Amino acid sequence: MSSVDLVTRDRRPRLAATEAARAEAARLDTVHAGLAAEDLIDLVVHRLFPGRVALVSSFGADAAVLLDLVAAVDPSVPVLFVDTDKLFGETLRHRDRLVQRLGLTDVRSIGPDPRAVAEEDPRGVLWHADADACCRIRKVEPLARAIAPFDAWISGRKRFQASTRSEIPTFEADGRRIKVNPLATWSPEALAARVENRGLPAHPLVAQGYPSIGCMPCTSRVAAGEDPRAGRWRGKEKTECGIHLGLATENEQDGSGI
Repeated sequence: MSSVDLVTRDRRPRLAATEAARAEAARLDTVHAGLAAEDLIDLVVHRLFPGRVALVSSFGADAAVLLDLVAAVDPSVPVLFVDTDKLFGETLRHRDRLVQRLGLTDVRSIGPDPRAVAEEDPRGVLWHADADACCRIRKVEPLARAIAPFDAWISGRKRFQASTRSEIPTFEADGRRIKVNPLATWSPEALAARVENRGLPAHPLVAQGYPSIGCMPCTSRVAAGEDPRAGRWRGKEKTECGIHLGLATENEQDGSGI
């Protein structure tokens, strides 16, 4: 048997799992997309994927709303937070404040592999020369490793955030996993109302002109009238860090993206 045949045979189970996830995501979206966010989260956490789902949160500008919704359903749901070592100090302090305020009991801070950083970004300026590679070693690959034990994950993406997100469904396939977007259809006004009604703390950088917050070197202020994500990777064609593009890493044996 040739090496090509071996690779093809090895890929078949992974492709089958991916196709099965796509079919299941489409079915779930048809049946449950109209549920209110808190009811949807309850369904996902307690009935569809009990013990097999995590929330991925950046603790960024709009993160408090989804974290609050999940905490209201079950504060022990695992929360995966990627600390790239390039975040604003305000983000780390906002994370700590929200964890205490909401009573979250399983927040997992994940960092990049020191060996990968030493090899590919020894001076810490890879973001300037190759932002995609920087995101890969500092965010995409760490999250891929952390999410490996789970069958589904909850995302805070919303359709209004960018043109690349304008048609995201409530349920979608992400490799062999199911990704759930409870806030897909929420508007900025709905988010603001939830923040006010629940008395949720705001990320301190929002008031300073940062409606979308990522790593410090690649996030800039946004002018009035600009797209909320215009300050992310300003001047580059890049619009996403990669975790929502279904990118598999070399360490993923099941071939799934994150």
